Amino acid sequence: MIKNNIPCIIATLTALMTLQVISSKPGQDFIKIFDGKTLDGWEAMPAKTAPAWSVENGMIVGNGAKARSYIVYQNKEVTDFELKFAYRFPGKGNSGVSIRAIVDPTGKRGFQSYHADIGHLGIGPQVLGAWDFHTPGRREHRCFRGERLVIDENDKPTLTKIKGAVTKDDINKNGWNAVHVVVKGNQFKFSINGKPASEFTENLPQKKRLKRGMIQFQLHDPGMFVHFRDMYLKVLK
Repeated sequence: MIKNNIPCIIATLTALMTLQVISSKPGQDFIKIFDGKTLDGWEAMPAKTAPAWSVENGMIVGNGAKARSYIVYQNKEVTDFELKFAYRFPGKGNSGVSIRAIVDPTGKRGFQSYHADIGHLGIGPQVLGAWDFHTPGRREHRCFRGERLVIDENDKPTLTKIKGAVTKDDINKNGWNAVHVVVKGNQFKFSINGKPASEFTENLPQKKRLKRGMIQFQLHDPGMFVHFRDMYLKVLK
């Protein structure tokens, strides 16, 4: 009987561990930035894409059938912080969080930012768990899931592997996954379900870096859905 029930026991333990990760308390000095009922404190960008965002059953819902869009937290001048949230893709999709986002002065993009990528299971390590550089006018480096990138003062990249990094086996397909983003000075890290996803350190001169800006949650693909909940922020001094 016990042998026959091993797969069921493993599945139950995995579910409990996942629930613990997602439901864990945010920690000291974190503030709740989504009240679970309204989009108070948030705005869509561009403004005309507001119909793409709604609140349902305690979660923010992004509907790509209505627009490609960002939903942006009210503090638009954030420098260093920790951000915690849970996400879910009911189907396929591409999303993420843009960090220190500003309006792109080159006009090649809507916004410049550093971007922590997430997507549906199977989208690949170049998206799910990767850092992306939305930085027209400068080199846009590779930093895929499981990689640590160091950019030197001459914009030369060095990549190494992260030991114990999150893998696709750690991701809950169509279920909730917990993200923790840490941004301090020139160091950028994020994890998924308690395991490191990717990280980079940027040693470029200050004038070439993004120093402060918006936190933007992305709705990337037409027709996709993405859900967010349990959203907490700690601004670092």
